Amino acid sequence: MLPAPSADALAHSQRVVAHLRALIADAGGWVPFSRFMEAALYAPGLGYYSAGTAKFGAAGDFVTAPEVTPLFGRTVARAIAPMLAATGGDVLELGAGSGRLAADVLGELEQLGTLPARYAILEVSADLRQRQQDRLGRERPHLVERVHWLDALPGHFTGVILGNEVLDALPVELVHWTEGGPRERGVGVDDGRFVWQDRPITEPRLRARAEALALAPGYVSEINLAAEALVASLGARLAYGLILLVDYGFAAAEYYHPQRHMGTLRAHYRHHALDDPFYLPGLCDLTAHVDFSAMASAAREAGLALAGYTSQAAFLLGSGLTELLMQTPPSDAAAYLPQANAAQRLVSPAEMGELFKVLALTRGTVPPLAGFARGDRRHAL
Repeated sequence: MLPAPSADALAHSQRVVAHLRALIADAGGWVPFSRFMEAALYAPGLGYYSAGTAKFGAAGDFVTAPEVTPLFGRTVARAIAPMLAATGGDVLELGAGSGRLAADVLGELEQLGTLPARYAILEVSADLRQRQQDRLGRERPHLVERVHWLDALPGHFTGVILGNEVLDALPVELVHWTEGGPRERGVGVDDGRFVWQDRPITEPRLRARAEALALAPGYVSEINLAAEALVASLGARLAYGLILLVDYGFAAAEYYHPQRHMGTLRAHYRHHALDDPFYLPGLCDLTAHVDFSAMASAAREAGLALAGYTSQAAFLLGSGLTELLMQTPPSDAAAYLPQANAAQRLVSPAEMGELFKVLALTRGTVPPLAGFARGDRRHAL
């Protein structure tokens, strides 16, 4: 039983549906799923991330690690502080969501005495940008002058680039492997309803990737060319420093496991994960897990070094999560227990600890990252 949308929300979804139908009609009756997903999420004034509804936390559709507890952002700040000291660079956060991570990272870096001169945020959603500005204005008013919002990636960058749950929100290509070879899965319209339609793959890179995977007939999954392109673009711009990417996903061997034959694409609505990406367009987040092997390959092609890959649990514990938690005395149960429960959610294998991974990419000679001292899984990529 899913929560019913309000009349206003339903009307908004109907406007998004009309936009998507027009998009498909203008394209001749079919679009690749990546084009459908891009419009459903990012169409100006209509897409999920472009409209003004709540997305994060209890009132939204999903909860990210920074929303669970400030300990996440504070631990990330401790992890990157040596890198900022070594490079003398800035921080660039990709897709800052509600602004929670930025507020917590800035606060901890201030405590550590390693504040960067500039904290840049690349945010494509005007609505989310306003929410970020409001939060930082309330919680870090004395640091707001250091924060700058960008419309595009800078040409060159030195310092630390952060991306928390960014790659999973990029539009994915869907592929259906058949007896006759791989075919691209796209979206058409039949009697006013969105329907799956497969067509031959015409994009050379997608065809090469799909053929190389050589999955069994009947297998349906994603190839995220947009995420690979983003990693390559970041690599081209990073002059010196670190790229730290946190997201849910797997190495390729696990991503394309025979048992995962229907892929990882999901819609998220009011804390429910749905298999139907056509459900209430504009009101649902659409996501797919990250193939970290593909991200590592794109990084190497861009000249980056693979500095670490591990679970979120191993990274946070290695970066000082426990030490931060113990700053609140366990004897103060009212203050300690909620933080301990939140920290457990970040590291528990049954919660976020194992599904979420951390990938570190570097250029230049940088200090070793404590978060990968134990449990580094680069060999799996």
